[in-house]
Amino acid sequence: MSVKIEKINGGVTAPQGYTAASYAAGIKYQNRDDMALVYSTVPAVTAGTFTTNLVKAAPVIWDRDVIRAFKTSQAIVINSGIANACTGAEGFACCEAVADEVRRVAGLGEGSVLVSSTGVIGKQLPVEKMKAAIPELIKNLGSTLEHGTAAEKAIMTTDTKPKEVAVKFELGGKTVTIGGMCKGSGMIHPNMCTMLCFITSDVSISKNLLGKALKNDVQDTFNMISVDGGTSTNDTVILMANGLAGNPEITEEGDDYATFCEALHVVTETLAKKIAGDGEGCTALLEVKIVGAKDKETAKMLAKSVVCSSLTKAAIYGHDANWGRILCALGYSGAEFVPDRTDLYFESAAGRLKVVECGMATDYSEETATKILSEPEVTVIVDVKGGEATATAWGCDLTYDYVKINADYRS
Repeated sequence: MSVKIEKINGGVTAPQGYTAASYAAGIKYQNRDDMALVYSTVPAVTAGTFTTNLVKAAPVIWDRDVIRAFKTSQAIVINSGIANACTGAEGFACCEAVADEVRRVAGLGEGSVLVSSTGVIGKQLPVEKMKAAIPELIKNLGSTLEHGTAAEKAIMTTDTKPKEVAVKFELGGKTVTIGGMCKGSGMIHPNMCTMLCFITSDVSISKNLLGKALKNDVQDTFNMISVDGGTSTNDTVILMANGLAGNPEITEEGDDYATFCEALHVVTETLAKKIAGDGEGCTALLEVKIVGAKDKETAKMLAKSVVCSSLTKAAIYGHDANWGRILCALGYSGAEFVPDRTDLYFESAAGRLKVVECGMATDYSEETATKILSEPEVTVIVDVKGGEATATAWGCDLTYDYVKINADYRS
């Protein structure tokens, strides 16, 4: 029997036992909060996935090692403004100092604190400012929606809007909740996770299955987004499960595990689309759906190639039905398909239009196509008629403002 998964108004503080806080530490920005703390009142089983970039920020290495070594954690401290990447031994020492200060003030045990950073690469973090902020963060912790939203806003860099979501559902006769927040707008490319994301849950589940659920899920969500082709040095997704909902612990891959994975997917897909739709300088979310592929991998390769095509992204910005750019991107994807069997559609709230049939243009209306492509969410549907596999990727249009934002990023 299918379990109802309901989206609710909330974020990381929605599940039982989680609090959050924000504080203006003065790391880079003026007159805004730039540090956040997510805290579980009891130890939470923790899993994580991290950037595949060989150049890894100090907090990525810290979190990866802590999660491997310890079953649970309780706190995640996050800063924006400076990435703590390419900072050598001093950068890693900063992670340790900040984590130790959280442990000291909150009275936590070894391995209980994770750290995360986002911002400019190559600069050292002001450790003393951050340590001074820890007591204030802990004092400010609260479980309201507003506390979670404030924490989310504090981790933003070039993001233009906060990104959070929560869902509730039934497991083992108990109501359980998953909540999440993320940041990401530039240096976004589908190659692991491509941003910072923190997901909390009150589910009781083994560490092994929690890690497996997260690893499998990012393949079809965060791995399928792209803004600019840049895989960050700091990409991190952390998933916590503190068990306070009281459901029977999930220790095997049965119905309860499948339901948890389904609910997790709702959270991560929602957050992934929020990131893609808030790409630096963008005006539209671009969704690319491949249907009729011979296998899943082929479908993914085709979808990613289109969503990453700068020429296609520029055409979407111009509301130009230049479908040739899409076929071109399919052709250099490396995936096998038959162009002469391929159909292509544009779709949005303004309607659906078939512009290519069997590899050739239909007698479509350019005016109608422009109207469809002028909406804030645009979908490209490609049917390659080679099988039953499907895949979806998300990105955005490419605008003048993307260049402006990144030309001035360090100033």
